Amino acid sequence: MPLFFRWGESMYHYDARIALDELQEDALLPHPVKLRDMILRTQLGPQDAQALNHDFQDYLTRFGELQKVAHGILEKLAAGHRKTA
Repeated sequence: MPLFFRWGESMYHYDARIALDELQEDALLPHPVKLRDMILRTQLGPQDAQALNHDFQDYLTRFGELQKVAHGILEKLAAGHRKTA
């Protein structure tokens, strides 16, 4: 992924294809706000929109749960001492 964007190019969090590439390459999950923005910028039929909203609500719940787990792990790691080489 380029470190800069040419004038007129969209930022990664507004381009679902780039976010999908990042997910496959770096195992990064898009933040729910960015994912919601991608959804809002895509024209969907009523049934697709409803199904996608259901999936997004599930994503939002799981993302929050994983943030709590990661927070606990990071707190424990921050309290520990780093290994010396």
